Amino acid sequence: MSNTYGEWLRAQRESAGLTQQELADSAIMTRSHIAHIEAGRRIPSKEDARRLDRALNTGNVLSSFLPQEDVAVADYFEAARQLEQQATVIREFALSYVPGILQTEAYARAILRVSFPPRSEEERDRLVVTRLERARVLDNAVRPAVSALLDEAVLRRPTGGPRVMAEQIHYLIGLVESERIRLHVLPLSLGTHSLLLGMVSLMWFEDQPPTAYSEGMFMGKLHDSPAMVQRLQGTYDLALGDALPLRESVTLMRAIAKDYEEHE
Repeated sequence: MSNTYGEWLRAQRESAGLTQQELADSAIMTRSHIAHIEAGRRIPSKEDARRLDRALNTGNVLSSFLPQEDVAVADYFEAARQLEQQATVIREFALSYVPGILQTEAYARAILRVSFPPRSEEERDRLVVTRLERARVLDNAVRPAVSALLDEAVLRRPTGGPRVMAEQIHYLIGLVESERIRLHVLPLSLGTHSLLLGMVSLMWFEDQPPTAYSEGMFMGKLHDSPAMVQRLQGTYDLALGDALPLRESVTLMRAIAKDYEEHE
């Protein structure tokens, strides 16, 4: 992103005679988080921006002019996308679709074909490219540590048809077997579970408190309230306790992929 925002923040901080640590203390943030924002490496959340405005007495300038990148994602997901690229630990739960960072190209295209109003081919191409760029967080062999918790319905829904689904499931199995991710399935036989209300992404970082992102239809929310993040973490852990162990999850995925392959 352009660093105009970070440079302006630095100028306001220095004009107020504050060190990064003093501003961090006043805004209830970490010094390193302030440093990342000033260097253009991070976009603050809306709540962070509000706290910075209060600490620097800058009205609502920092809140109103949060920078945006020219990337193809829903507006409500942009802040989460930024944090996703910086997280050291990511734990995903998916109720309807495979999480974005774990999708194959064909699977992503199948999802993006279903929308209203319809998307142009050019727009779908841009969205696919962005989604594949997000998946590059997996290029590093060990970081971030990624765990996925999938409702079995994600695997049973023939998104894109049998061939696309078989390829997607084998891709997930490959990530598990290479020990790049851990994956657990919540079986349909379980019935209800604590995460049926929607998807959740939990993220941890080196230099700032953990955050969570939840999403429903045409809306998403980034949570940085410690109480809410802790509640979502607890809800995730409760569902994880009901999930199949890793090996049993892989066995189930192989069986589902085989069913798709037999119906191509």
